[in-house]
Amino acid sequence: MDRYLEKTPMLDYDNADIQSLIKSRGWLGMGEFERTKAIYDFVRDEILFGYNTDDGISASDVLSDGYGQCNTKGTLFMALLRACGIKCRVHGFTIDKKLQKGAMTGFVYKNAPDDIFHSWVEVCCEGRWYELEAFILDTRYLTQVQRIFDGVDDDGGFCGYGVAVSDLSAPVTEFDRNNTYIQSKGINNDFGVYDSPDELLKEHHQMLSPCKEFAYRHLGRHLMNRNVKRIRDNGTI
Repeated sequence: MDRYLEKTPMLDYDNADIQSLIKSRGWLGMGEFERTKAIYDFVRDEILFGYNTDDGISASDVLSDGYGQCNTKGTLFMALLRACGIKCRVHGFTIDKKLQKGAMTGFVYKNAPDDIFHSWVEVCCEGRWYELEAFILDTRYLTQVQRIFDGVDDDGGFCGYGVAVSDLSAPVTEFDRNNTYIQSKGINNDFGVYDSPDELLKEHHQMLSPCKEFAYRHLGRHLMNRNVKRIRDNGTI
């Protein structure tokens, strides 16, 4: 089980900013469940939903950005957990791009791959493993999506704007010794469990042409982040 606590180039939890954060929050003085929940809540709500330059950035870079998506927020989540003695691993998938419609718009959505690389974090807390995915969307953003689309999932779920759930009005996003999900209904391929995001990305990652990768880094993600911010701040689409 020690491999679930290891530091890696992506899980760089010896970084000074990460260590300072852990000290300032007093996480190491908490019980195992309280520590896990506090880190989960921090990554969910204080690291905003948004799109970084690349899935392969380090945890310290995600912390510096202050935002992330499933893969990058998961990297930070894992680094903070391991730094605090909580064992964890990563589970890789792809999701249907329909899940991103609304967060992605226009030519960005049109040119996105049909299958988008995705992951969640599996955490061992008090001797039991939990699947934790709902840290991806900060509560403020999710609340605005719920308000905008109130009642539209009555016929069997909601898919879009970074959400894929059976019931948009009551997704399971709070960790209280339970699994949490926010995009799981959009999964279409399962790559299995890996010890670290570094190992997962060696075998599976988002496949983009050089031109599309350049366009995403320098234009697409900025448009997506602007769109997400508008929804979070103004509740408009």
